[in-house]
Amino acid sequence: MRRFNLCAIFIVMVSFIFVSGASTQECVDCHKKVTPNIVSDWQLSKHGQIGIGCSICHGNEHKSAEDVAKAKIPLPETCATCHKTRFEQFKGGKHAFAWAAMKAMPTAHWQPMALMEGMKGCGGCHKIGLKTEDEIKELKKTGPGFGLASCDACHTRHTFSIEEARQPQACETCHMGFDHPQWEMYSTSKHGVRYLLKQNKVLPETVAAPTCQTCHLQEGNHKVKTAWGFLAVRLPMPEDKEWASDRATVLQGLGVLDPEGKPTARLDIVKAADVARLTQEDWQKERDKMLKTCNQCHSLNFVKGELEKGDRMIKEADRLMAEAIRIVADLYNDGILAKPKNYAYTFPDLLTFHDAPTVIEQKLFVMYLEHRMRTFQGTFHANPDYALWYGWSEMQRDFTEIKTIAEELRTRTKEKKK
Repeated sequence: MRRFNLCAIFIVMVSFIFVSGASTQECVDCHKKVTPNIVSDWQLSKHGQIGIGCSICHGNEHKSAEDVAKAKIPLPETCATCHKTRFEQFKGGKHAFAWAAMKAMPTAHWQPMALMEGMKGCGGCHKIGLKTEDEIKELKKTGPGFGLASCDACHTRHTFSIEEARQPQACETCHMGFDHPQWEMYSTSKHGVRYLLKQNKVLPETVAAPTCQTCHLQEGNHKVKTAWGFLAVRLPMPEDKEWASDRATVLQGLGVLDPEGKPTARLDIVKAADVARLTQEDWQKERDKMLKTCNQCHSLNFVKGELEKGDRMIKEADRLMAEAIRIVADLYNDGILAKPKNYAYTFPDLLTFHDAPTVIEQKLFVMYLEHRMRTFQGTFHANPDYALWYGWSEMQRDFTEIKTIAEELRTRTKEKKK
């Protein structure tokens, strides 16, 4: 792999010499006046140190302030010229599907486009995902196409530092907040605290302290995946009949199964985006990778036991979640709650997020995407406070409110019929 990279870099450098001549120095002279920090970052980078010039990434058509639009914005394929192995790994991981996953959300097109394509909300993090040629053309219509490179989400331009991307803080911008507070969980777990003490030189450099990358980019492999996936649903169904029934209900709430339990068109999207493990073999492969990683610091028995606790918490969360989903579904079926016109089935659609039209449906969405997520994510990230108080306890409170609201709705309906 290293030999390939060196050869690729050599070829690029030779091409640079013949194609662009002294253009890099011209770029530097101009941009030192216009955007000096870009220049200083590039000079600090490995690219700058070995002579990878501006035209390799941005082309050589932009030569003055009058033709700025001719400067090319790099794509992932641009980086693949020298970093083919990492690019191929990235294409097979969850990050590569981030843009597609965002666009697949049922009401994504209802949101302000500044939040989506403008990358000030969902798109700000989901931009890391690969995009189709048509999507790239569309993005360039509304702007110069910034944020297309993907790689620069972690290797911030123009330093593109490997050392920066290896720090857990590199993950913080996206992996925090409402439905995926992995940063908050990690940084306040024993793992995160020890690494922070290591960064602050309180603990020596040789102390065991895992980062996000230790567990999710093992040995630098950019094919990021987890056994349970982002939403903690998987196939095949468990042998436990109650859990199988509960998971089916959760899948119905996600619109992957219809009310009769048959697959819907959304299942094809789930398959295409690879957001869930759909065979035992795929799930076991990712679980085994994690077992091997954790075994570097912990005994195998301990690791297996801790990960199995995470599995059991998903089961407990599914039990509570399924009951809440069925309560709302029954309100639709009994004509007490009107099914929204944009819902395909007489079943709550958890992926409509804050666009759910009533308070009880809003509560169901929060129970699923905020509190269920924190229950199992907190467990797997070794953060007991998040697993209990920010996750499981909140799910219990959500469930109580949903039951209460449903009873009130039924009472009001009966009174109206009198």
